[in-house]
Amino acid sequence: MNYKTKTTGLAAAGLLALLTAGTPAAAQQKFVTVGTGGVTGVYYAVGGAVCRLMNKDRAKTGLRCSVESTGGSVFNVNAIKSGELEFGLAQSDIQFNAAKGEGQFKGKADPDLRAVFSVHPEPFTVLARKEAGVTKFEDFKGKRFNVGNPGSGTLASMEELLAQMKWTKADFSLAGELKADEQGTALCDNKIDGFYYGVGHPSAAIQDPTTACGAKLISLTGPAIDALIKAHPYYAKATIPGGMYANNPNPTETYGVLATVVTSAKVSDDVVYAMTKAVFENFDEFKKLHPAFANLDPKAMIKNGLSAPLHPGAVKYYKEKGWM
Repeated sequence: MNYKTKTTGLAAAGLLALLTAGTPAAAQQKFVTVGTGGVTGVYYAVGGAVCRLMNKDRAKTGLRCSVESTGGSVFNVNAIKSGELEFGLAQSDIQFNAAKGEGQFKGKADPDLRAVFSVHPEPFTVLARKEAGVTKFEDFKGKRFNVGNPGSGTLASMEELLAQMKWTKADFSLAGELKADEQGTALCDNKIDGFYYGVGHPSAAIQDPTTACGAKLISLTGPAIDALIKAHPYYAKATIPGGMYANNPNPTETYGVLATVVTSAKVSDDVVYAMTKAVFENFDEFKKLHPAFANLDPKAMIKNGLSAPLHPGAVKYYKEKGWM
C-alpha cells in the first residue's frame, strides 16, 4: 500500500468515528415494518396508527416503525414467515389457516406465527353497480365481478364462499382480480358489475363508489353463509348500518372476520412489547385515528379472533396491566 492511500484511509476512518460518536441512538436504531393492504383500506390506517404511536417513543426505544402497502393478509403472513416484515395485518380466518396449516396453507402450518392483538370487525362487503339489476348475491351469476387480488384475505374468503355455494370463478363472465383501491373506480367506469371486499367500516373504498355512482350494498345471507359460520369459528354475522354510506339507507346483513395484528416468534420480545405498549398506553388516541376503531375494547382485543399463540412480548405487557 502506498503512503497516500494509507493516510486517506485513516482520515476516512477518523471522520466516520467522529460522525458516529455523537449518535449512539442512530447507530442502534432498529427499523420495523408493518405490512397492511391497499391504501384506501382500514389495514393501512391501522398500520399508520401503530407506527405513529411507536415513533412517538423512538428516542427511548430506538425503534423506527414504517408502514408498507401490500397485497393483504396472505401476503403479510408469508412475508413475516420469510423475515421481510416484522408485523402484519391479517384476517382472523387467514391467521387460523396459517397457524393450523389449513385452507391456502394446507400442510404448511407456520409454527413461528404469533398473535399480538385483534382490531376491528371486517364484514364481507358486496357492492353492485346501480344499473346492474342486482338485489342478491346470486344475481351476479354471469356478470363481471371482482373477486379480490392475489395475496389478499378477501380472495381467500371469496373462494371459500364460492365453494360452499358450489360455484367457481367460471360462473362469472369475468372474475376480476383488481386491488382493493382500484375496484371502486372500475365499478363506476362500468368495467365490473360488482365486487366483494373484507373491510372495516366506514371505508373510503366503499364510500367513494356509493357517493360517485350510487353503488348499492348487497346483503350476504342464506344457507351457504349459515353453513360457513357454523363450520368455522372465525366467522360471525355482521351488519353494516343503514345510512353509513350515501344512497344506502337500509342496514346490510352479512358475515365477517376480525382484523388481527400478527408477528413471528423470531421477532424479539422487546420489539413486540414496545409495539403493544405504544398502542395500549395511547389507546384513546389510537381509537380516534379511524372511525372503525370507535368501539374497540382492549380485553376483547387480546383474545377474540386469535388462533396463533400470543407473542411473549405482548403477554408481558398484558400481565403488567392485569388483563391476563
